Amino acid sequence: MSQNKTIGLLSIPVLVAALGYFVDIYDLLLFGMVRVSSLESLGLKDDAAVKTGLEIMSVQMYGLLIGGIFWGVLGDKKGRLSVLFGSILLYSLANIANGMVHTVQQYEICRFIAGIGLAGELGAGITLVSELISKEKRGIATSLVAGIGLTGAVVAYFISQAFDWRVCFYIGGGLGLALLAMRVSVFESGMYAHVQQNKEVRKGDFWMFFTRRKRFGKYILAILIGLPTWYVIGLLIQVSDKFGKEFGIAEKVQPGKAVMFAYIAISIADILIGLISHWLKSRKKALYIFYAITILGIVLYFQQHNGTAANMYLICALMGFGTGFWALFVTMAAEHFGTNLRATAATTVPNMVRGSLPIIILLFGRLQSDLHYSFITAGAITGAIVMTISTIAVFLTEETFGKDLNFIEE
Repeated sequence: MSQNKTIGLLSIPVLVAALGYFVDIYDLLLFGMVRVSSLESLGLKDDAAVKTGLEIMSVQMYGLLIGGIFWGVLGDKKGRLSVLFGSILLYSLANIANGMVHTVQQYEICRFIAGIGLAGELGAGITLVSELISKEKRGIATSLVAGIGLTGAVVAYFISQAFDWRVCFYIGGGLGLALLAMRVSVFESGMYAHVQQNKEVRKGDFWMFFTRRKRFGKYILAILIGLPTWYVIGLLIQVSDKFGKEFGIAEKVQPGKAVMFAYIAISIADILIGLISHWLKSRKKALYIFYAITILGIVLYFQQHNGTAANMYLICALMGFGTGFWALFVTMAAEHFGTNLRATAATTVPNMVRGSLPIIILLFGRLQSDLHYSFITAGAITGAIVMTISTIAVFLTEETFGKDLNFIEE
């Protein structure tokens, strides 16, 4: 059913969206935490394991990229709830299957399918909450969704330390299936239901992003704003063990632990940035503040020569705090576009960012192979390029704080 009234910050739709994102993040980051143990059990070690791990991560991101378009279009054509629960079902089943793999090829297939499933949950959840809650509290509500959801990374870490990697995937799949039982209490957005009744309005047409210059510009800028998140998470933190060796850190750095520290900070930051944005009455000013923190963290990261593992974890937490703008940037993507294209935007934009990780990794690799930069220097240059592009994108994008979302794209 649908309802036109607004909802409270602690209502069932907000809770379900938050728990959905919790399971989403658990599954999305679990591979990074069990990467070493799972690949070693499949016979890969050292550099071969690092290379294969990056390849599997890239395959998962390709799945996210494809899934982002599929679920986004479906969300505007068939409704936010169809995506919210369909995506949860797909990635839950894929993760259960992931616990049964015995070859790298099987691993890649499962991560690809899981990636397609993982692509839909956040965008649908943010879109649904954005349309159901008042515009004054919209940023706070979506930040709560992300703040609660991102703690899934912390749970994933402790689960990965307590159980075999295969069991970890089974648990992730089981959590997702359990979440589906809560869907009976969630209702569709009244704003969307109203547009759905109008048969003349084009809904979920992905190509509409490319038919008008202004709309295309908004879409591209919305994507570029999010690039620092997966540069930090997908490269610096997920491969922190390799960077630790290059920095001369004597103690072995555990990527899973680095991810846990980062996501504790991210979950706190994602709530704070909603409050800061609300206080400043601006999305862009809040982003500038968190970009500055991210840059500081990156600079400190590359100053760790002969440092300690403990210091690495603290710096990962600082970088995580700086990149804790995920919910805000997805909310901005939803606010930029009309109701008939909103789910497509809010779902494809974050997954385009996730899908950019293979490009970031390619740039990182080419700086080493073609220009012969060291592992550390290539990582630093990649970061400088990413942060420059994203900062320019924030400057050029329009402010969306307090924007009325009851409009359609022509």
